[in-house]
Amino acid sequence: MRFTLSLALALLTLPLAAQPAGAQPAEDWHLANPASGTPGIALDAAYELLEGKTPSDVIVAIIDSGVDGEHPDLAPIMWVNEGEIAGNGVDDDGNGYTDDIHGWSFLGGADGQNVGAERLEITRLVAACRAMAVPDPECADYETALDAKVSEINMQAGNLFPVYEQMKGADSLLTARFPDTYDRADVTTLDVGGDIEADQAKRMLSFLASQGASFEDLEGFVTYLRSQLDYNLNVDFDPRGIVGDDPMNMTERYYGNADASGPDPSHGTGVAGLVAAIRGNEFGIDGIAPNMASGGPVRIMAVRAVPDGDEYDKDIANAIRYAVDNGARIINMSFGKAYSPGKSVVDEAAQYAAERGVLLVHAAGNDGKNLANGMNFPTDRTTTGDLVSTWMEIGASSSDMEALAAGFSNYAQEEVDLFAPGAAVKSLAPGGETQVANGTSFAAPVVAGVAALVMSYFPDLSAEEVRQILLDSATPMAETMTPQPGSGEAVSFGTLSVTGGIVNAEAAIRLAMERSGS
Repeated sequence: MRFTLSLALALLTLPLAAQPAGAQPAEDWHLANPASGTPGIALDAAYELLEGKTPSDVIVAIIDSGVDGEHPDLAPIMWVNEGEIAGNGVDDDGNGYTDDIHGWSFLGGADGQNVGAERLEITRLVAACRAMAVPDPECADYETALDAKVSEINMQAGNLFPVYEQMKGADSLLTARFPDTYDRADVTTLDVGGDIEADQAKRMLSFLASQGASFEDLEGFVTYLRSQLDYNLNVDFDPRGIVGDDPMNMTERYYGNADASGPDPSHGTGVAGLVAAIRGNEFGIDGIAPNMASGGPVRIMAVRAVPDGDEYDKDIANAIRYAVDNGARIINMSFGKAYSPGKSVVDEAAQYAAERGVLLVHAAGNDGKNLANGMNFPTDRTTTGDLVSTWMEIGASSSDMEALAAGFSNYAQEEVDLFAPGAAVKSLAPGGETQVANGTSFAAPVVAGVAALVMSYFPDLSAEEVRQILLDSATPMAETMTPQPGSGEAVSFGTLSVTGGIVNAEAAIRLAMERSGS
């Protein structure tokens, strides 16, 4: 699942990861040199070190909601399956996936339909329990957990929906009376003259703005809550028939369709943009990995396996294997969930990737919790106790040195490897647009982008070596005090991850030069 209640609440109350309202960071703050006082990744300095060197091809797979492969900042650098002829309805390369030109979707049917919303895993578990003649012992706990989540969402909806209706009325009034001058993004400057009703409406929306939120933020949160109640937490909702597979058959691999964009590729497009959007074209954003408008050398492979809800373990395992088998060297995984009944198949796929030298970059999650006390699946430790050697678990940092850890980020001194910018970072949105994004979902691709940069210029380095370089070269922030995500307690940043650092592209390139001897 890509969006959590904790993150939604954080975005309404502290939308810029604990920054004061109005303290907007620079659009590209995540690329800044930390020596400037902004804790970015020092990307320009990294490229200065690489002048005169030639990058090589690297494929980065984005396992996500889908990617808008027609976005002008991505279209030239989308991976192309050269063995496939587009649209002929034939599996030309014999890989089991027909017409997979830019990737594959494990959330689509052969008839072209696609799953959008999906249930949470806990909801699916409860549904399965209720279908049992004799429920398993765990079923009572599942029912309790689901009831708690439904109650939580209902409480939030009960508090928020009346506020939303008032704000919606205020927005409608100002839109009707001031169609030429009302701007949602700048409501505080609207001149309403002596219109008392309009002044009241302006005051309401201005208060929202003073909290660092917008009417669109509020509207988005309301949509999220309704989706939770109608789909994610609804035991009777089951869209899986669209796919046409047997969801209980964990060995089934060849299902889905070639629509790697899907009905809503917003999340995946934002992730892909941070990794590898075309650089220097004065459009959209500059990605981290080296890419030109002519295409490459870093390519994006879109693998759709993450719905609006919780992903199926089976789909994630198949997505990882698809990416590995089709040449990906890095897989970005900006998703997670609290339950994983099919964890072993995901573990096997992750080990399959590690054995073939593929780096796995996973977002730590947005619950503001310590992962030592509760996991965010998938994880780098398998059910047999082994560690996946090429796995990286990423937390989100902000641009504010006084609140370095993003307030929504999960953390753990052993389970999270390092942090990366993930609060108020600008990336791409479908339809040629851009978006400002928040979440560990967007910190992970910053790391994946730096990894792609290193791999592209130092192709002889293994995935394990690149992983270690990123860990060893992180900007040291261990002694910096920050509010602990979730609790707000002042803690040292070093208690939140293995490294106590933030990914640093310049330092990574320097270390790669040293360790590769070039």
